[in-house]
Amino acid sequence: MKATRTRSRSARSAIKLEGQLLIAMPAMSDRRFQRSVIYMCAHSAEGAMGLIINQRAEHISAPDLLERLGISARNRDDEITSEALELSIQVGGPVETGRGFVLHSADYFSEDSTLTIEKDVCLTATIDILKAIAQGNGPARALLALGYAGWSPGQLETEIQSNGWLHCPADPDLIFDEDLDNKYSRALAKIGIDLSHLVSDAGHA
Repeated sequence: MKATRTRSRSARSAIKLEGQLLIAMPAMSDRRFQRSVIYMCAHSAEGAMGLIINQRAEHISAPDLLERLGISARNRDDEITSEALELSIQVGGPVETGRGFVLHSADYFSEDSTLTIEKDVCLTATIDILKAIAQGNGPARALLALGYAGWSPGQLETEIQSNGWLHCPADPDLIFDEDLDNKYSRALAKIGIDLSHLVSDAGHA
């Protein structure tokens, strides 16, 4: 029996969550992550990093952010694209909240700054992508997250084993959907869970 438990723990620790969705359990005690859906950008023995994709940043709008970054029309006749002005700005997590991360479709790629996470999803954390979006040369789908969620080595695995999180495959339609209010229930539905039936002591995926 002891050997079986050891193998089970090893199997869980071997799970690679990069490119998957992390879904907070209803009993999540940390208010910053309650009912959160996190897209995992990195997960290795060195730790994990992800972006919350269903928490709107209420304190700032896209036009305000672009202005703060000095991204504006060059001439009086120029216009910033509507895509830039309507860019979804979200709270990516409690770490480095003054730093922006753009999660986007793979049709935009910068050799020096874009990280491909999976085939259809990339991450860029430089101002160049916002300039490209403002000029109409950016990705077809994007969301901007301020800050990120981070875990030290082994921390996330421990939280999953303690039933703090569920996880499931991600898909671009859910990641980039602007209907943030329904992302939590949609993510749960991907693994066959009805939110109304989910109890706090449920197991993990």
